[in-house]
Amino acid sequence: MNEILTQEKSIYLQISDMIKNDILRDIILEEERVPSTNEFAKLFAINPATAAKGVNILVEEGVLYKKRGIGMFVATGAKEKIMKQRREEFYDNFIKVLLNEAKNLGITREELIAMISKEEV
Repeated sequence: MNEILTQEKSIYLQISDMIKNDILRDIILEEERVPSTNEFAKLFAINPATAAKGVNILVEEGVLYKKRGIGMFVATGAKEKIMKQRREEFYDNFIKVLLNEAKNLGITREELIAMISKEEV
């Protein structure tokens, strides 16, 4: 959690994204405890309710679960769930736009594949 909060989007969404990013990077592993809302509040000088809102999004998505009296933990399969969600968002936000623009420009499938193949992933 070495990230810095920005003004670009709501703090609670940034908290949620930070946790997801740490899960994807294996910084927080499945079945490991995540920082508490009070720890987030202290770390980022925010209201604990704001941090709780970000954590609760992940509980609703099935990424985190609560162990009563202990804290929030990463659910089994959370990394795969996040990866699937991010891939779908990538497709919707980038690939569809790319394909639509390629169609508008008359770029064939083969030309598009050749363009993509020029770059290293």
